[in-house]
Amino acid sequence: MSKKGKRFQPRGGQMDVMRQVQKLQEEMLKTQEALSEETITVTAGGGAITVVMTGQQRVQSISIAPEVVDADDVAMLEDLVTAAVNEALQRSQELAAEQLGALTGGLRIPGLM
Repeated sequence: MSKKGKRFQPRGGQMDVMRQVQKLQEEMLKTQEALSEETITVTAGGGAITVVMTGQQRVQSISIAPEVVDADDVAMLEDLVTAAVNEALQRSQELAAEQLGALTGGLRIPGLM
């Protein structure tokens, strides 16, 4: 059979590596699923704004205290919401990096962290 006709057949150590990669993929999927159920709660403006975000960077809710809603100062409200969302996003990314990093031994894998 020519080289073109042969199929790659892993042997010994190659099979072990393939099994380890498959196990790592399974563990990463489980961790990513778990991250979708974990939440980060962040407040801004002394509790005026509350943002709840999952470990997969999905905003679950934004709460705004009625006393900070001022039609004459919309810019302040926008700034508070922006600050709270950005902090929640950063903390969510840190949580994901911590949990996924534990599986990869700190190896940064594009698209995962």
